[in-house]
Amino acid sequence: MLRIPGPTPCPEEVLQAMTRQMINHRGVEFEALLRSATARLKEFFQTKGDVLILTASGTGGMEAAIVNTLSPGDKVLAVINGVFGERFADIAEAYGAEVERLAFPWGQPGDPDAIRRALDSDRSIKAVLVTHNETSTGVTSDLAAISAVVKQYDKLLLVDAISSLGCIDLQTDAWQCDVVVTGSQKGWMIPPGLAFISVSPKAWDAHARARIPRFYWDFAQAKKFLERGQTPWTPAVSILYALAVALELMAGEGLANIFARHARIGQRTRDEIKALGLPLFAAEKYASNTITAVKAPDGLDAKRLLTILREEHDVILAGGQRGLAGKIFRIGHLGWVTESDIDAVIERLRTALPKAGFATA
Repeated sequence: MLRIPGPTPCPEEVLQAMTRQMINHRGVEFEALLRSATARLKEFFQTKGDVLILTASGTGGMEAAIVNTLSPGDKVLAVINGVFGERFADIAEAYGAEVERLAFPWGQPGDPDAIRRALDSDRSIKAVLVTHNETSTGVTSDLAAISAVVKQYDKLLLVDAISSLGCIDLQTDAWQCDVVVTGSQKGWMIPPGLAFISVSPKAWDAHARARIPRFYWDFAQAKKFLERGQTPWTPAVSILYALAVALELMAGEGLANIFARHARIGQRTRDEIKALGLPLFAAEKYASNTITAVKAPDGLDAKRLLTILREEHDVILAGGQRGLAGKIFRIGHLGWVTESDIDAVIERLRTALPKAGFATA
């Protein structure tokens, strides 16, 4: 039983779709597939703007967001409250941006007031990097509030929504997000290999002036080829088959129902964890509905717990990253997930915890 924040389990019909034979990625059958998937993705992004599909991991999508909108020496404000906020900043720095890191304690969300102060103190900042849902800590920041501040200063807003979009409400157009990145292996119920990226008119303006070198990640090439129903480079055809089926399933459930299901399952997970006597890592008012981070109290060997769950119960959970290694464990509940999946995890936790040094409540 795989319950990490990605890759996530895939429905059987999604997996079966990938057994189809290859098609000509410059032909009419692929054109229909790409156009249909792109139109459906726009609905889930809640945008009327451009959405591009890249053959990439989520990190590739983050890199694409940087190289298509910035130039070497541009000042960037990176909002950091975990591993993936750090990664976004690292990518920008690797390409020569001047990055100001606005760091918050891990387990806390990005604070709009602190972002306002940072932007007020340096009007030369061009873009703000935000991780909507920080997978490493199980925290969702208030992106709508952050966007309101960023747009008050007329800055580009680049959003890592890899573990949120398609599961947690993110209104790309209404919140004026300029580039939003997500990855196939999270809430989309398909294997790794695709990144989906929305690009606003303001982001296209930035793209026209951006001077960071780009080739494979060039949004202009992706859009040019999309206009004729193709991708500029060879796409992951099998994963696009899977995407088409997954989007049908998601459309059948409905966006509002998907959000409600994730909220319901997120709350159930947190409630059950507390009922075991375990503390949550993040305060519930900003706890994620796609992943729950659980603090390891004194006496609990978190690494031993994960080993017991894997070897004795066939349950795979995630550990803490970097400074949180051994201090937390994480339960993924995004994409193809039901209450019964969480109940099964909790039952196995109840059995495994005493063996790892923690007496359950």
